[in-house]
Amino acid sequence: MNSHEREATLRVATSLDAFTPDEWALLEGASKARGANYNPFLSHAFLKSLEESGCACAATGWQPQFLRLDDACGQLLGAAPAYLKSHSQGEYVFDHGWADAFERAGGRYYPKLQVSIPFTPATGPRLLARRDGDASSIKHALAAGLKTLAQRLGISSVHATFAEEADMEALQAAGYLTRTDQQFHFFNRGYASYDDFLASLASRKRKAVRKERRAAVEAGIEIDRLTGSDITEAAWDDFYAFYMDTGSRKWGRPYLNRRFFSLVGERMADDILLVMARRNGRYIAGAINFIGSDALYGRNWGCIEHHPFLHFEVCYHQAIEFAIERGLARVEAGAQGEHKLARGYLPVVTRSAHFIAHPGLRRAVADYLENERQDVEMIGEILAGHAPFRKDG
Repeated sequence: MNSHEREATLRVATSLDAFTPDEWALLEGASKARGANYNPFLSHAFLKSLEESGCACAATGWQPQFLRLDDACGQLLGAAPAYLKSHSQGEYVFDHGWADAFERAGGRYYPKLQVSIPFTPATGPRLLARRDGDASSIKHALAAGLKTLAQRLGISSVHATFAEEADMEALQAAGYLTRTDQQFHFFNRGYASYDDFLASLASRKRKAVRKERRAAVEAGIEIDRLTGSDITEAAWDDFYAFYMDTGSRKWGRPYLNRRFFSLVGERMADDILLVMARRNGRYIAGAINFIGSDALYGRNWGCIEHHPFLHFEVCYHQAIEFAIERGLARVEAGAQGEHKLARGYLPVVTRSAHFIAHPGLRRAVADYLENERQDVEMIGEILAGHAPFRKDG
C-alpha cells in the first residue's frame, strides 16, 4: 500500500447512495472502461435498481451494509456489496441446515452478513478493489473488515458467495472456510458459427440438439432477440408475466418485482438480451440474459405455454448462438442443471467463503465442508467424462 492506503479507513454504508456512480465505476468489474472486465451485476445501475425497486432492502430481508474503504484523503479504494440478512432466501448457496442446527442448539443464526449480488448466482469480484490500486492489500483489508463488522454487530457469520479466486485467497487468509459447488458453463472455443459448434459435438449429441431446435419451428414458434431500444415496456410486461407464472410454481415467491425490470431496462438496456418466443402472434415464453465484456449470463425464464424443448431453446441454444455471434468467451447459465451437459455446457466449480463466529458451529461446518468438497470434485470428474464433444478433439 502507498502512504494514503496505509491510513485507510473502513465504514459501513446503508445504501448504495453512499457511492456516486463515477466512484463505483472505478472498482473492478463495475464499468465498461477500456480494458476492464465488466460484470453487469456489479454495475451501479444493477445494484441501484435492486435497491430502488424495493427488491433488496430491509423489508425483504436484504438490508444494505456495504463496506467502504477510503484512503486518507477520502478517496474510494475498495468496497464490498454486503447485506444484513434475516433469512437464507435468494442466495443459491444453501446454509439452511447450518441455521437449523445452530438454532436447535440454542444459538441465533440470523441476522447474518451476506457478501453477494442479491438473487444472482454468478461468479464475480466480491472484494472490490479500485482498478488502479493495490488490489491484494485492499482485498485483505476488506476481508478483515467484514469480520470486524460481524463482531461489532454480534452476528453469527459472514458469507461471501460466488467469489473469484483472488477474493478467495484474501478470505482464506483471514480465516474464512471454503465451500465449493458446481455450475455448467458453455465455453466458446473460437467457433466461427453455431454450425461450427455443432460440428464439435459427438454425432449422437449433435443429432439430438438439432432435433430439439426443430421442435420449436415445427410448433410454429418464432424467436426474437431483443436488446437495447428494442426492449419496450410491453416486452417487459410479457416477460414479467412469464417470470411470475413460472417462478410462483417453482419456488413460491419470485424475488424480483415489475419495477426492477423497468429500472434495469431504462439504465442498462444495452447490457440485456431478452430471448422471447412468439406463437400465433403473441409472446408465450422468454428468458433474460445480461451481457458482460466476455460472458453472457443467463438469469430468469418463464412461459405461459408448454412445448417440448422450448426451455432448452430459449435458455440454452439461443444463448450459445448469441455468444458465438458476439465473440463472447462463455455463457454462464445459472445455478444447477445437469441437463445442460448434453447441450454443450461443461461442469465448473464455484466457490464461496464463510466466517463462522461460534467455535462449535465453525468446527461442525468445517467438517461438513471438507466432505462436501470431495463430493463436488468427484461428481465434477464423472460429469466431465460425459461431455458431449467428439473424442477426437
